[in-house]
Amino acid sequence: MVFGYDEMRLNALLVKRTLNHSVTSTSTVWTLTGNHIYQEEPLEEAAARVLRDLTGLEDVYLEQFGSFADPARLKNPKDQEWLRSINHDPERRVITVGYFALLDSTKVTLQWRGRDVEWKPVREVGDLGFDHNHILDQALEALRNKMRHEPIGFELLPEKFTLTQLQNLYEQIFDTQFDKRNFRKKVARMKYVIPLDEKQVGVPHKPAQLFVFSREVYEKTRTELFDFIV
Repeated sequence: MVFGYDEMRLNALLVKRTLNHSVTSTSTVWTLTGNHIYQEEPLEEAAARVLRDLTGLEDVYLEQFGSFADPARLKNPKDQEWLRSINHDPERRVITVGYFALLDSTKVTLQWRGRDVEWKPVREVGDLGFDHNHILDQALEALRNKMRHEPIGFELLPEKFTLTQLQNLYEQIFDTQFDKRNFRKKVARMKYVIPLDEKQVGVPHKPAQLFVFSREVYEKTRTELFDFIV
């Protein structure tokens, strides 16, 4: 589950799969990203490899959030037809281990790499193949829980960001609106959100001050309770 933020929306990276029913009949379905694990490959290395194949990026934030092993998860007739088309036994049990990745999608140039991938706003994903809507929901809930107590949201932002961009990120993820004054009071207490003597350039509005997240300061002050429930 690859989450990306484009300074306006929280997006999910999806894969378009095309099924040829006959010479003249095809159908398409969107799914989450993923792939099989090699026989001798550790889980973490497999997740990093799949992400690298899709985005070309390494050293991206990855977090395991759950496993999906319901014996009936592939019993939908459409799913079974797809599995037969790729010579996979539809009665064979499939267990999925879910990871979510966080990245600034404005820095990513998606490439073909054997699969048709596209960013979709999380709120506009629609129906996905298999049980991937359920997996997406679980990944989003895991992301929210983690962001309430750890500053992982900064992984989705540019290196230099405005407080408006930071607030919009949290509003996108938590699907709510925060009071601007209260939100900024909360951020002001975070020693690791460092104000810069810089402002935005090339924007059609009054330039806002820029900030950076300091991992070093966070590690030194992490004994303080991180609580981003506004």
